[in-house]
Amino acid sequence: MNTWLRYLPWLLTGILFIYTDIDIPEEIGYFTLFYSKLFALLFIVGVYDLMQTRHAINRNYPLIGHLRYLLEFVRPEIRQYFVESDEDRVPFSRAQRSLVYQRAKKESSQRPFGTLEHTDAAGYQTLLHSLNPQPIVNLSELRTVVGSGQCQQPYSISLFNISAMSFGALSAKAIMALNRGAKLGHFIQDTGEGSVSPYHLQYEGDLIWQIASGYFGCRTKEGLFDLQRFREISKKPSIKMIEIKLSQGAKPGHGGVLPGAKVSAEIAMTRSIPAGQTCVSPAKHSAFSNPVELLDFIKLLRDQSGGKPVGIKLCIGHPKEWFALVKAMIMTGQHPDFIVLDGAEGGTGAAPTEFVDHVGLPLEDGLHLVNQTLLASGLREKIKIGASGKIISGFDLFKVLALGADWGNSARGFMFALGCIQSLSCHKDTCPTGIATQNKQRQKALNPEDKGVRVWNYHDATLQALAELSASVGLRHPSQAQLDLIMERQSNGQLIPLSEKLYHLPQSLFSEDPLIHKPYIQGVPNYLIDAWNNASADTF
Repeated sequence: MNTWLRYLPWLLTGILFIYTDIDIPEEIGYFTLFYSKLFALLFIVGVYDLMQTRHAINRNYPLIGHLRYLLEFVRPEIRQYFVESDEDRVPFSRAQRSLVYQRAKKESSQRPFGTLEHTDAAGYQTLLHSLNPQPIVNLSELRTVVGSGQCQQPYSISLFNISAMSFGALSAKAIMALNRGAKLGHFIQDTGEGSVSPYHLQYEGDLIWQIASGYFGCRTKEGLFDLQRFREISKKPSIKMIEIKLSQGAKPGHGGVLPGAKVSAEIAMTRSIPAGQTCVSPAKHSAFSNPVELLDFIKLLRDQSGGKPVGIKLCIGHPKEWFALVKAMIMTGQHPDFIVLDGAEGGTGAAPTEFVDHVGLPLEDGLHLVNQTLLASGLREKIKIGASGKIISGFDLFKVLALGADWGNSARGFMFALGCIQSLSCHKDTCPTGIATQNKQRQKALNPEDKGVRVWNYHDATLQALAELSASVGLRHPSQAQLDLIMERQSNGQLIPLSEKLYHLPQSLFSEDPLIHKPYIQGVPNYLIDAWNNASADTF
Protein backbone atom coordinates (compact mmCIF):
# COMPACT_ATOMS: atom_id res chain seq x y z
CA MET A 1 0.00 0.00 0.00
CA ASN A 2 1.32 3.49 -0.93
CA THR A 3 2.62 5.57 1.97
CA TRP A 4 -0.22 8.11 2.02
CA LEU A 5 -3.00 5.56 1.39
CA ARG A 6 -2.32 3.67 4.63
CA TYR A 7 -3.08 6.87 6.56
CA LEU A 8 -6.25 7.62 4.61
CA PRO A 9 -8.78 5.81 6.88
CA TRP A 10 -7.38 7.60 9.92
CA LEU A 11 -7.37 10.99 8.18
CA LEU A 12 -10.96 10.45 7.06
CA THR A 13 -12.06 10.08 10.69
CA GLY A 14 -10.57 13.50 11.39
CA ILE A 15 -12.32 15.05 8.37
CA LEU A 16 -15.65 13.44 9.32
CA PHE A 17 -15.26 14.66 12.89
CA ILE A 18 -14.85 18.25 11.67
CA TYR A 19 -17.76 17.88 9.26
CA THR A 20 -20.19 16.48 11.85
CA ASP A 21 -19.15 19.17 14.33
CA ILE A 22 -20.56 21.89 12.06
CA ASP A 23 -23.89 23.45 13.01
CA ILE A 24 -26.69 21.25 11.76
CA PRO A 25 -30.51 21.21 12.06
CA GLU A 26 -31.84 20.45 15.55
CA GLU A 27 -33.94 17.47 14.43
CA ILE A 28 -30.82 15.44 13.47
CA GLY A 29 -28.47 16.93 16.01
CA TYR A 30 -28.52 13.95 18.33
CA PHE A 31 -27.35 11.66 15.56
CA THR A 32 -24.52 13.91 14.46
CA LEU A 33 -23.42 14.39 18.07
CA PHE A 34 -23.04 10.62 18.40
CA TYR A 35 -21.10 10.34 15.13
CA SER A 36 -18.98 13.33 15.97
CA LYS A 37 -17.83 11.71 19.22
CA LEU A 38 -17.30 8.39 17.47
CA PHE A 39 -15.08 9.91 14.77
CA ALA A 40 -13.20 11.89 17.40
CA LEU A 41 -12.52 8.71 19.35
CA LEU A 42 -11.30 6.89 16.24
CA PHE A 43 -9.04 9.82 15.33
CA ILE A 44 -7.51 9.79 18.82
CA VAL A 45 -6.91 6.02 18.54
CA GLY A 46 -5.05 6.69 15.29
CA VAL A 47 -2.91 9.37 16.97
CA TYR A 48 -2.07 6.91 19.75
CA ASP A 49 -1.14 4.27 17.16
CA LEU A 50 1.36 6.65 15.56
CA MET A 51 2.97 7.48 18.90
CA GLN A 52 3.15 4.00 20.51
CA THR A 53 6.15 1.72 19.88
CA ARG A 54 4.86 -1.75 20.86
CA HIS A 55 2.95 -2.72 17.71
CA ALA A 56 4.65 -2.07 14.37
CA ILE A 57 1.53 -2.81 12.30
CA ASN A 58 -0.59 -0.27 14.20
CA ARG A 59 2.13 2.35 13.87
CA ASN A 60 2.48 1.85 10.12
CA TYR A 61 -1.27 1.45 9.58
CA PRO A 62 -2.97 3.66 12.17
CA LEU A 63 -6.52 2.63 13.00
CA ILE A 64 -6.93 -0.02 10.26
CA GLY A 65 -4.12 -2.09 11.79
CA HIS A 66 -6.57 -3.10 14.53
CA LEU A 67 -8.60 -5.03 11.95
CA ARG A 68 -5.87 -7.67 11.95
CA TYR A 69 -6.37 -8.36 15.64
CA LEU A 70 -10.14 -8.39 15.27
CA LEU A 71 -10.01 -10.90 12.42
CA GLU A 72 -7.47 -13.01 14.31
CA PHE A 73 -9.78 -12.99 17.34
CA VAL A 74 -12.77 -14.35 15.41
CA ARG A 75 -10.72 -16.61 13.12
CA PRO A 76 -11.61 -19.90 14.95
CA GLU A 77 -15.33 -19.16 14.65
CA ILE A 78 -15.06 -18.09 11.00
CA ARG A 79 -13.06 -21.22 10.18
CA GLN A 80 -15.41 -23.54 12.05
CA TYR A 81 -18.66 -22.18 10.65
CA PHE A 82 -17.74 -20.94 7.16
CA VAL A 83 -14.42 -22.42 5.97
CA GLU A 84 -13.87 -25.83 7.60
CA SER A 85 -15.03 -28.85 5.61
CA ASP A 86 -16.92 -31.76 7.18
CA GLU A 87 -13.72 -33.82 7.37
CA ASP A 88 -11.18 -31.22 8.55
CA ARG A 89 -9.95 -32.44 11.95
CA VAL A 90 -8.99 -29.43 14.07
CA PRO A 91 -8.77 -31.52 16.18
CA PHE A 92 -12.22 -33.07 15.58
CA SER A 93 -14.09 -32.73 12.32
CA ARG A 94 -17.57 -31.30 11.91
CA ALA A 95 -18.75 -34.80 10.92
CA GLN A 96 -17.43 -36.24 14.19
CA ARG A 97 -19.02 -33.50 16.28
CA SER A 98 -22.32 -33.82 14.44
CA LEU A 99 -22.35 -37.57 15.08
CA VAL A 100 -22.08 -37.00 18.83
CA TYR A 101 -24.65 -34.20 18.85
CA GLN A 102 -27.16 -36.36 16.98
CA ARG A 103 -26.69 -39.38 19.20
CA ALA A 104 -26.77 -37.29 22.39
CA LYS A 105 -30.12 -35.82 21.32
CA LYS A 106 -31.43 -39.21 20.14
CA GLU A 107 -31.68 -37.92 16.60
CA SER A 108 -30.95 -40.06 13.57
CA SER A 109 -27.22 -40.27 12.81
CA GLN A 110 -27.73 -41.99 9.46
CA ARG A 111 -26.02 -40.32 6.53
CA PRO A 112 -27.50 -39.88 3.05
CA PHE A 113 -25.84 -40.11 -0.36
CA GLY A 114 -22.73 -42.10 0.59
CA THR A 115 -19.50 -41.71 2.50
CA LEU A 116 -17.53 -38.50 3.02
CA GLU A 117 -14.34 -40.52 3.41
CA HIS A 118 -11.73 -40.63 0.62
CA THR A 119 -11.68 -44.39 0.22
CA ASP A 120 -8.66 -44.32 -2.11
CA ALA A 121 -6.50 -42.18 0.21
CA ALA A 122 -3.60 -43.60 2.21
CA GLY A 123 -4.66 -44.33 5.76
CA TYR A 124 -8.30 -45.08 4.92
CA GLN A 125 -9.57 -47.96 7.06
CA THR A 126 -12.53 -50.29 6.56
CA LEU A 127 -13.96 -53.44 8.16
CA LEU A 128 -14.34 -56.80 6.43
CA HIS A 129 -18.01 -57.72 6.77
CA SER A 130 -19.29 -61.29 6.88
CA LEU A 131 -21.86 -63.08 4.74
CA ASN A 132 -22.86 -64.78 7.98
CA PRO A 133 -23.60 -61.88 10.35
CA GLN A 134 -24.32 -62.78 13.96
CA PRO A 135 -27.15 -61.64 16.26
CA ILE A 136 -26.60 -58.20 17.76
CA VAL A 137 -25.57 -58.53 21.39
CA ASN A 138 -27.58 -56.72 24.07
CA LEU A 139 -26.03 -53.57 25.53
CA SER A 140 -26.16 -55.10 29.01
CA GLU A 141 -23.62 -57.69 27.85
CA LEU A 142 -21.07 -55.12 26.65
CA ARG A 143 -19.06 -55.22 29.87
CA THR A 144 -15.88 -56.79 31.21
CA VAL A 145 -14.78 -57.60 34.77
CA VAL A 146 -11.73 -55.76 36.14
CA GLY A 147 -9.91 -57.28 39.10
CA SER A 148 -8.22 -60.66 39.20
CA GLY A 149 -7.74 -62.91 42.23
CA GLN A 150 -5.92 -60.06 43.99
CA CYS A 151 -9.18 -58.08 44.38
CA GLN A 152 -11.95 -58.50 46.90
CA GLN A 153 -14.18 -56.05 45.00
CA PRO A 154 -13.83 -56.68 41.24
CA TYR A 155 -15.84 -54.32 39.03
CA SER A 156 -17.87 -55.00 35.89
CA ILE A 157 -17.01 -52.06 33.64
CA SER A 158 -18.80 -50.92 30.48
CA LEU A 159 -16.89 -51.13 27.20
CA PHE A 160 -17.28 -47.34 26.84
CA ASN A 161 -16.62 -44.87 29.65
CA ILE A 162 -15.84 -41.26 30.54
CA SER A 163 -12.12 -40.54 30.49
CA ALA A 164 -10.25 -38.48 33.09
CA MET A 165 -11.45 -34.88 33.42
CA SER A 166 -10.91 -32.98 36.67
CA PHE A 167 -13.13 -30.61 38.58
CA GLY A 168 -11.25 -27.39 37.96
CA ALA A 169 -10.61 -28.15 34.32
CA LEU A 170 -14.36 -28.72 33.98
CA SER A 171 -17.08 -26.80 35.74
CA ALA A 172 -19.12 -28.15 38.64
CA LYS A 173 -22.20 -28.36 36.39
CA ALA A 174 -20.27 -30.35 33.76
CA ILE A 175 -18.95 -32.80 36.37
CA MET A 176 -22.48 -33.27 37.72
CA ALA A 177 -23.93 -33.86 34.24
CA LEU A 178 -21.28 -36.46 33.42
CA ASN A 179 -21.93 -38.22 36.71
CA ARG A 180 -25.68 -38.21 36.13
CA GLY A 181 -25.12 -39.78 32.70
CA ALA A 182 -22.83 -42.43 34.21
CA LYS A 183 -25.47 -43.26 36.80
CA LEU A 184 -28.28 -43.51 34.25
CA GLY A 185 -26.27 -45.65 31.84
CA HIS A 186 -24.38 -47.72 34.41
CA PHE A 187 -20.92 -46.79 33.14
CA ILE A 188 -18.01 -45.15 34.93
CA GLN A 189 -16.56 -41.63 35.20
CA ASP A 190 -12.86 -41.00 35.79
CA THR A 191 -12.35 -38.12 38.24
CA GLY A 192 -9.11 -36.91 36.69
CA GLU A 193 -6.22 -35.93 38.94
CA GLY A 194 -8.24 -33.17 40.66
CA SER A 195 -9.68 -35.82 43.04
CA VAL A 196 -13.24 -36.55 44.15
CA SER A 197 -15.35 -33.39 44.47
CA PRO A 198 -18.86 -33.16 45.95
CA TYR A 199 -20.10 -32.81 42.38
CA HIS A 200 -18.73 -36.25 41.47
CA LEU A 201 -20.88 -37.68 44.26
CA GLN A 202 -24.04 -35.70 43.51
CA TYR A 203 -25.81 -38.44 41.52
CA GLU A 204 -23.92 -41.43 42.95
CA GLY A 205 -22.59 -42.52 39.57
CA ASP A 206 -19.67 -44.97 39.53
CA LEU A 207 -16.18 -43.43 39.72
CA ILE A 208 -12.55 -44.19 38.99
CA TRP A 209 -10.52 -42.16 41.46
CA GLN A 210 -7.38 -40.98 39.71
CA ILE A 211 -4.32 -40.29 41.86
CA ALA A 212 -1.50 -38.39 40.20
CA SER A 213 1.82 -36.96 41.34
CA GLY A 214 0.14 -34.15 43.28
CA TYR A 215 -1.83 -36.69 45.37
CA PHE A 216 -4.80 -34.34 45.38
CA GLY A 217 -7.37 -35.39 47.93
CA CYS A 218 -4.87 -37.61 49.74
CA ARG A 219 -1.84 -35.40 50.34
CA THR A 220 -0.01 -33.90 53.27
CA LYS A 221 0.66 -30.18 53.61
CA GLU A 222 4.04 -30.83 52.01
CA GLY A 223 2.45 -32.48 48.97
CA LEU A 224 3.34 -36.07 49.87
CA PHE A 225 1.02 -39.07 49.84
CA ASP A 226 -1.26 -39.27 52.90
CA LEU A 227 -2.35 -42.87 53.54
CA GLN A 228 -4.97 -41.94 56.13
CA ARG A 229 -6.74 -39.53 53.76
CA PHE A 230 -6.56 -42.19 51.05
CA ARG A 231 -8.28 -44.73 53.31
CA GLU A 232 -11.09 -42.30 54.07
CA ILE A 233 -11.87 -41.37 50.46
CA SER A 234 -11.27 -44.77 48.84
CA LYS A 235 -13.96 -46.38 50.99
CA LYS A 236 -16.69 -44.21 49.42
CA PRO A 237 -19.26 -46.52 47.76
CA SER A 238 -19.19 -44.59 44.46
CA ILE A 239 -15.47 -45.25 43.99
CA LYS A 240 -15.18 -48.58 42.19
CA MET A 241 -11.59 -48.44 40.88
CA ILE A 242 -8.39 -46.51 41.65
CA GLU A 243 -6.03 -45.29 38.94
CA ILE A 244 -2.45 -44.11 39.44
CA LYS A 245 -1.61 -41.62 36.69
CA LEU A 246 2.01 -41.90 35.59
CA SER A 247 1.66 -39.70 32.52
CA GLN A 248 -0.96 -38.02 30.35
CA GLY A 249 -1.14 -38.30 26.59
CA ALA A 250 -1.36 -34.58 25.88
CA LYS A 251 1.67 -33.70 28.03
CA PRO A 252 3.57 -36.84 29.10
CA GLY A 253 6.57 -36.20 31.35
CA HIS A 254 5.29 -32.72 32.20
CA GLY A 255 3.82 -31.45 35.47
CA GLY A 256 1.19 -28.79 35.88
CA VAL A 257 0.59 -25.50 37.67
CA LEU A 258 -2.78 -24.25 38.87
CA PRO A 259 -2.44 -20.49 39.51
CA GLY A 260 -3.51 -19.32 42.95
CA ALA A 261 -6.20 -17.10 41.45
CA LYS A 262 -7.99 -20.24 40.20
CA VAL A 263 -7.74 -22.14 43.49
CA SER A 264 -11.19 -21.41 44.84
CA ALA A 265 -12.42 -22.63 48.22
CA GLU A 266 -14.21 -25.53 46.50
CA ILE A 267 -11.15 -26.61 44.52
CA ALA A 268 -8.95 -26.21 47.60
CA MET A 269 -11.24 -28.47 49.63
CA THR A 270 -11.40 -31.09 46.88
CA ARG A 271 -7.64 -31.16 46.31
CA SER A 272 -6.57 -30.76 49.96
CA ILE A 273 -4.58 -27.62 49.15
CA PRO A 274 -4.64 -24.06 50.54
CA ALA A 275 -7.13 -21.74 48.87
CA GLY A 276 -5.67 -18.89 46.84
CA GLN A 277 -2.19 -20.41 46.63
CA THR A 278 -0.53 -21.65 43.44
CA CYS A 279 -0.64 -25.43 43.28
CA VAL A 280 2.14 -27.38 41.56
CA SER A 281 1.60 -30.89 40.20
CA PRO A 282 5.10 -32.43 39.85
CA ALA A 283 6.23 -34.26 36.75
CA LYS A 284 6.94 -37.44 38.75
CA HIS A 285 5.68 -39.26 41.84
CA SER A 286 7.33 -39.09 45.23
CA ALA A 287 5.66 -42.23 46.66
CA PHE A 288 7.82 -44.52 44.50
CA SER A 289 10.92 -44.20 42.34
CA ASN A 290 11.32 -47.52 40.50
CA PRO A 291 9.14 -50.32 39.06
CA VAL A 292 9.26 -52.56 42.14
CA GLU A 293 8.27 -49.67 44.41
CA LEU A 294 5.39 -48.83 42.04
CA LEU A 295 4.08 -52.40 42.32
CA ASP A 296 4.37 -52.19 46.12
CA PHE A 297 2.42 -48.92 46.03
CA ILE A 298 -0.29 -50.56 43.92
CA LYS A 299 -0.58 -53.39 46.45
CA LEU A 300 -0.76 -50.88 49.30
CA LEU A 301 -3.63 -48.98 47.69
CA ARG A 302 -5.48 -52.20 46.88
CA ASP A 303 -5.20 -53.42 50.46
CA GLN A 304 -6.09 -50.11 52.07
CA SER A 305 -9.11 -49.52 49.80
CA GLY A 306 -10.72 -52.79 50.84
CA GLY A 307 -9.61 -54.76 47.80
CA LYS A 308 -10.79 -52.48 44.99
CA PRO A 309 -9.08 -52.81 41.57
CA VAL A 310 -5.99 -50.60 41.30
CA GLY A 311 -4.30 -49.81 38.01
CA ILE A 312 -2.07 -47.34 36.23
CA LYS A 313 -2.58 -44.84 33.43
CA LEU A 314 0.25 -43.83 31.14
CA CYS A 315 1.26 -42.73 27.69
CA ILE A 316 4.08 -44.93 26.41
CA GLY A 317 7.41 -43.18 25.96
CA HIS A 318 10.71 -45.09 26.27
CA PRO A 319 9.92 -48.78 25.59
CA LYS A 320 12.75 -49.63 27.99
CA GLU A 321 10.81 -48.11 30.89
CA TRP A 322 7.68 -50.07 30.03
CA PHE A 323 9.75 -53.26 29.78
CA ALA A 324 11.32 -52.45 33.16
CA LEU A 325 7.84 -52.52 34.70
CA VAL A 326 7.06 -55.83 32.96
CA LYS A 327 10.29 -57.35 34.31
CA ALA A 328 9.32 -56.19 37.79
CA MET A 329 5.92 -57.90 37.40
CA ILE A 330 7.56 -61.16 36.33
CA MET A 331 10.13 -61.06 39.14
CA THR A 332 7.80 -60.07 42.00
CA GLY A 333 4.60 -61.81 40.93
CA GLN A 334 2.74 -58.53 41.54
CA HIS A 335 0.83 -56.62 38.90
CA PRO A 336 -1.79 -53.89 38.48
CA ASP A 337 -5.37 -54.96 37.92
CA PHE A 338 -5.64 -52.76 34.85
CA ILE A 339 -3.61 -50.45 32.62
CA VAL A 340 -5.15 -47.48 30.80
CA LEU A 341 -3.20 -46.46 27.71
CA ASP A 342 -3.39 -42.80 26.78
CA GLY A 343 -2.39 -41.80 23.27
CA ALA A 344 -0.31 -38.74 22.45
CA GLU A 345 -3.41 -37.49 20.59
CA GLY A 346 -5.21 -37.20 23.94
CA GLY A 347 -6.63 -33.86 24.96
CA THR A 348 -6.18 -31.45 27.84
CA GLY A 349 -7.35 -28.04 28.91
CA ALA A 350 -3.89 -26.59 28.38
CA ALA A 351 -0.41 -27.91 27.58
CA PRO A 352 2.79 -26.65 25.91
CA THR A 353 2.51 -26.85 22.12
CA GLU A 354 5.64 -28.96 21.74
CA PHE A 355 4.24 -31.57 24.13
CA VAL A 356 0.83 -31.65 22.45
CA ASP A 357 2.38 -32.12 19.01
CA HIS A 358 5.59 -34.07 19.49
CA VAL A 359 5.83 -36.05 22.75
CA GLY A 360 4.63 -39.58 23.47
CA LEU A 361 3.46 -42.51 21.33
CA PRO A 362 0.09 -42.31 19.58
CA LEU A 363 -2.55 -44.66 20.95
CA GLU A 364 -2.29 -47.27 18.20
CA ASP A 365 1.45 -47.72 18.74
CA GLY A 366 1.40 -47.64 22.53
CA LEU A 367 -1.63 -49.92 22.85
CA HIS A 368 -0.20 -52.49 20.43
CA LEU A 369 3.13 -52.57 22.29
CA VAL A 370 1.50 -53.04 25.70
CA ASN A 371 -0.92 -55.72 24.52
CA GLN A 372 1.78 -57.64 22.67
CA THR A 373 4.11 -57.48 25.66
CA LEU A 374 1.49 -58.74 28.11
CA LEU A 375 0.46 -61.55 25.75
CA ALA A 376 4.02 -62.74 25.18
CA SER A 377 4.96 -62.51 28.86
CA GLY A 378 1.92 -64.46 30.05
CA LEU A 379 0.45 -61.53 31.99
CA ARG A 380 -2.42 -60.60 29.69
CA GLU A 381 -5.09 -62.74 31.37
CA LYS A 382 -4.31 -61.10 34.73
CA ILE A 383 -4.40 -57.48 33.55
CA LYS A 384 -7.22 -55.64 31.76
CA ILE A 385 -6.45 -52.80 29.35
CA GLY A 386 -8.36 -49.56 28.78
CA ALA A 387 -7.63 -47.17 25.92
CA SER A 388 -8.06 -43.41 25.63
CA GLY A 389 -7.35 -41.18 22.65
CA LYS A 390 -9.85 -39.57 20.22
CA ILE A 391 -12.47 -42.31 20.55
CA ILE A 392 -15.73 -40.93 19.19
CA SER A 393 -17.61 -43.56 17.18
CA GLY A 394 -18.42 -47.25 17.34
CA PHE A 395 -15.68 -47.86 14.75
CA ASP A 396 -13.12 -46.06 16.92
CA LEU A 397 -14.14 -48.30 19.79
CA PHE A 398 -13.98 -51.45 17.63
CA LYS A 399 -10.47 -50.53 16.53
CA VAL A 400 -9.04 -50.16 20.05
CA LEU A 401 -10.64 -53.47 21.01
CA ALA A 402 -8.95 -55.09 17.99
CA LEU A 403 -5.64 -53.55 19.06
CA GLY A 404 -5.98 -55.29 22.41
CA ALA A 405 -8.02 -53.06 24.70
CA ASP A 406 -10.80 -54.44 26.88
CA TRP A 407 -12.66 -51.11 26.92
CA GLY A 408 -12.37 -47.58 25.60
CA ASN A 409 -12.56 -44.17 27.28
CA SER A 410 -13.54 -40.85 25.75
CA ALA A 411 -13.16 -37.36 27.21
CA ARG A 412 -13.86 -34.95 24.37
CA GLY A 413 -16.60 -37.17 22.98
CA PHE A 414 -18.56 -36.80 26.19
CA MET A 415 -17.77 -33.08 26.22
CA PHE A 416 -19.48 -32.84 22.82
CA ALA A 417 -22.42 -34.73 24.33
CA LEU A 418 -22.59 -31.96 26.97
CA GLY A 419 -22.77 -29.37 24.18
CA CYS A 420 -19.09 -28.45 23.63
CA ILE A 421 -18.71 -26.56 20.32
CA GLN A 422 -14.91 -26.88 20.13
CA SER A 423 -14.37 -23.17 20.64
CA LEU A 424 -10.76 -23.94 21.70
CA SER A 425 -11.06 -21.68 24.74
CA CYS A 426 -10.66 -24.34 27.45
CA HIS A 427 -7.55 -22.61 28.84
CA LYS A 428 -9.07 -19.10 28.93
CA ASP A 429 -11.95 -19.68 31.39
CA THR A 430 -14.29 -18.26 28.73
CA CYS A 431 -15.99 -21.48 27.56
CA PRO A 432 -19.22 -20.35 25.86
CA THR A 433 -21.13 -23.48 26.90
CA GLY A 434 -20.24 -23.46 30.61
CA ILE A 435 -18.32 -26.76 30.39
CA ALA A 436 -14.64 -25.82 30.77
CA THR A 437 -14.92 -22.75 32.99
CA GLN A 438 -15.14 -21.82 36.66
CA ASN A 439 -17.12 -18.68 35.84
CA LYS A 440 -20.41 -19.06 37.74
CA GLN A 441 -22.37 -16.98 35.25
CA ARG A 442 -21.22 -19.06 32.30
CA GLN A 443 -21.95 -22.28 34.19
CA LYS A 444 -25.61 -21.32 34.56
CA ALA A 445 -26.13 -22.17 30.88
CA LEU A 446 -25.52 -25.86 31.60
CA ASN A 447 -28.37 -27.93 33.07
CA PRO A 448 -27.00 -31.20 34.57
CA GLU A 449 -30.41 -32.87 34.51
CA ASP A 450 -30.82 -32.38 30.77
CA LYS A 451 -27.18 -32.81 29.76
CA GLY A 452 -26.82 -35.93 31.91
CA VAL A 453 -29.49 -37.61 29.78
CA ARG A 454 -27.59 -36.62 26.63
CA VAL A 455 -24.39 -38.15 28.04
CA TRP A 456 -26.32 -41.36 28.63
CA ASN A 457 -27.83 -41.28 25.14
CA TYR A 458 -24.43 -40.85 23.52
CA HIS A 459 -22.95 -43.72 25.53
CA ASP A 460 -25.74 -46.13 24.61
CA ALA A 461 -25.86 -45.13 20.94
CA THR A 462 -22.09 -45.62 20.59
CA LEU A 463 -22.27 -49.05 22.21
CA GLN A 464 -25.20 -49.93 19.94
CA ALA A 465 -23.09 -48.98 16.91
CA LEU A 466 -20.24 -51.15 18.25
CA ALA A 467 -22.61 -54.10 18.72
CA GLU A 468 -23.97 -53.72 15.17
CA LEU A 469 -20.48 -53.47 13.65
CA SER A 470 -19.33 -56.56 15.53
CA ALA A 471 -22.34 -58.56 14.36
CA SER A 472 -21.81 -57.43 10.75
CA VAL A 473 -18.25 -58.82 10.68
CA GLY A 474 -19.39 -62.17 12.09
CA LEU A 475 -18.53 -61.76 15.79
CA ARG A 476 -20.73 -62.88 18.66
CA HIS A 477 -19.21 -60.24 20.94
CA PRO A 478 -17.02 -57.15 20.37
CA SER A 479 -14.34 -58.65 22.64
CA GLN A 480 -13.55 -60.99 19.71
CA ALA A 481 -12.37 -58.07 17.54
CA GLN A 482 -9.15 -58.83 15.66
CA LEU A 483 -6.70 -56.72 13.65
CA ASP A 484 -7.14 -58.85 10.53
CA LEU A 485 -10.73 -57.59 10.29
CA ILE A 486 -9.52 -54.01 9.71
CA MET A 487 -8.03 -53.15 6.33
CA GLU A 488 -5.92 -50.04 5.75
CA ARG A 489 -5.01 -48.34 2.47
CA GLN A 490 -1.25 -47.99 2.02
CA SER A 491 0.61 -45.25 0.16
CA ASN A 492 1.05 -47.64 -2.79
CA GLY A 493 -2.72 -48.02 -3.07
CA GLN A 494 -2.97 -51.53 -1.64
CA LEU A 495 -5.32 -52.54 1.17
CA ILE A 496 -3.71 -54.72 3.83
CA PRO A 497 -4.92 -55.98 7.22
CA LEU A 498 -3.64 -54.07 10.25
CA SER A 499 -2.28 -57.40 11.48
CA GLU A 500 0.25 -57.33 8.61
CA LYS A 501 1.19 -53.72 9.20
CA LEU A 502 2.02 -54.16 12.90
CA TYR A 503 4.78 -56.32 14.41
CA HIS A 504 4.29 -59.44 16.54
CA LEU A 505 6.24 -60.08 19.75
CA PRO A 506 6.90 -63.81 20.30
CA GLN A 507 6.92 -65.48 23.71
CA SER A 508 10.60 -66.30 23.24
CA LEU A 509 11.42 -62.62 23.81
CA PHE A 510 10.01 -62.70 27.34
CA SER A 511 10.22 -66.34 28.42
CA GLU A 512 12.77 -67.81 30.83
CA ASP A 513 14.86 -65.46 32.96
CA PRO A 514 14.03 -61.82 32.12
CA LEU A 515 17.62 -60.90 32.98
CA ILE A 516 19.06 -62.99 30.15
CA HIS A 517 19.74 -60.92 27.05
CA LYS A 518 17.73 -61.94 24.01
CA PRO A 519 19.16 -62.27 20.49
CA TYR A 520 17.68 -60.40 17.57
CA ILE A 521 14.54 -62.08 16.25
CA GLN A 522 13.30 -61.81 12.68
CA GLY A 523 10.21 -59.62 12.42
CA VAL A 524 10.77 -57.93 15.78
CA PRO A 525 12.09 -54.34 15.60
CA ASN A 526 15.67 -54.31 16.84
CA TYR A 527 15.06 -51.25 19.02
CA LEU A 528 12.52 -53.21 21.05
CA ILE A 529 14.93 -56.10 21.64
CA ASP A 530 17.61 -53.60 22.69
CA ALA A 531 15.07 -51.94 25.00
CA TRP A 532 14.21 -55.29 26.63
CA ASN A 533 17.87 -56.20 27.11
CA ASN A 534 18.66 -52.81 28.69
CA ALA A 535 15.60 -52.69 30.93
CA SER A 536 15.93 -53.31 34.67
CA ALA A 537 13.26 -53.88 37.30
CA ASP A 538 15.31 -51.71 39.65
CA THR A 539 14.98 -48.49 37.71
CA PHE A 540 12.89 -46.68 35.13
